[in-house]
Amino acid sequence: MPWHFKTMPQSLSVLILLVSAFLFLRYFENHAVFYPTRQIQFFPRDSGLDFEDVFFKTSDNIELNAWFIPSPKAEFTILFCHGNAGNISHRLEKILFFHGLGCNVFIFDYRGYGLSKGRPSEKGLYLDTRAAFDYLLSRGISQEQIIGYGESIGGAAIIDLASMRPMRALITEGAFSSGKDMARYAFPFLPYWIFSLRLDSENKIRSVKISKLMIHSLNDEIVPFKLGTKLYDAAPAPKELFEIRGGHNSCFFDSQDILNEKMANFLDKLVK
Repeated sequence: MPWHFKTMPQSLSVLILLVSAFLFLRYFENHAVFYPTRQIQFFPRDSGLDFEDVFFKTSDNIELNAWFIPSPKAEFTILFCHGNAGNISHRLEKILFFHGLGCNVFIFDYRGYGLSKGRPSEKGLYLDTRAAFDYLLSRGISQEQIIGYGESIGGAAIIDLASMRPMRALITEGAFSSGKDMARYAFPFLPYWIFSLRLDSENKIRSVKISKLMIHSLNDEIVPFKLGTKLYDAAPAPKELFEIRGGHNSCFFDSQDILNEKMANFLDKLVK
């Protein structure tokens, strides 16, 4: 007796293809945004800095790793939210920069980065930053002594925190208006609504009334300057946009001399 095979309806084949493509895109999206490195390659002591190696937990019980680098007679503590790649051990030059300005530095790894447990996600980004802030409070550091600093996607993390928790001031570097705007820039051939990451700093920053210094390079090849200015335009006063030059990952160092003067002046105004 001959075998008879029924072919799958074309509409069902198309549906399966679309669902598969959608699921792949969601998987790709998360891995395209977060580039964690597990190995800790350098320590503050390699640059002559004393530090505390800290572990603390988030509200959903994920253990995170951080460094606390003290500065004698520090007026402020920098809550450092790093970018989407590497880990805390790749930020030693910036740690030295803020330490040189007389600030304590508290830099932590998001879940899935360095020695922190878990896997990175947008929700985790926010929970981790809140937990880092709460840890500083538990050390007796007041909200008025905390300055939030976020580079690139770390800008989204610290802006989310600042929209809910009072702190002394906010500094961003290479931050963007929203994940939707970044998707439109990076993938103009795809509808933005298929992406799950919101990273909606533009709306969140509208409620952030503290002093803000927003740094962006005119030559940023990853986060366009126009997305930095869009974020700045949405922010209420007091605020300042400081334009620098250089690539997304190199501009801080290319412009370090003028940044040192600008940040020193910014900190002086916070003390007065």
